[in-house]
Amino acid sequence: MNPTLPNLSRPALELAPALLGVRLVRIDAAGIRRVGIIVETEAYPGGLDRASHTAGGRRTPRTESMYLEGGHAYVYRIYGIHDCLNVVAGSSESGEAVLLRAVRPESGIDAMRRDRPGISDRDLARGPGRLCKALAVGRDLDRVRFGSGPLKLETGPVFSADDIVAAPRVGIDGAGEWARRPWRFLAGDPAWWSVRPRDDDSFSVGSARPG
Repeated sequence: MNPTLPNLSRPALELAPALLGVRLVRIDAAGIRRVGIIVETEAYPGGLDRASHTAGGRRTPRTESMYLEGGHAYVYRIYGIHDCLNVVAGSSESGEAVLLRAVRPESGIDAMRRDRPGISDRDLARGPGRLCKALAVGRDLDRVRFGSGPLKLETGPVFSADDIVAAPRVGIDGAGEWARRPWRFLAGDPAWWSVRPRDDDSFSVGSARPG
């Protein structure tokens, strides 16, 4: 077990791999604990990163959540359909976040199945939109602080650096050279990952290859 949870005020590029193996807990409206082990994350450090919602210091009503102190939730909607859950990283005003791309369901699975009838267990939370549906996460949880309400992070399995794979982020082709940065992090059984990276695109963070 992890002896402690990662410091959520760490920069996004440090926090993203540190969140692997952490339990994501959602207490739903019925009081059911929906829990999954985080197995895939993506770092969005802001600044020059054109894929970040806060690139170049951009601020909009939607992205104000990213300027909160690390440890808050940033929940946004894509395509007008799918919600995506992020852990805000870094210090206040830094504009960083870590997208939670996939969890391995651990408990509350019956509730997840009821919300996603006909979906295989493997696909319940494999991808950021699916993750939010399975854990009943919506825009109402934007700006909620982890640990102070219905969203919590708890200790879970430990992954060593050699167990963690780094790969390019997904779905950001318009970000130019930033789309190639290996800022997606994965661990555990690949069956639970949203998109399995190509061998020539990924590497163990415990290797000598630069990040």
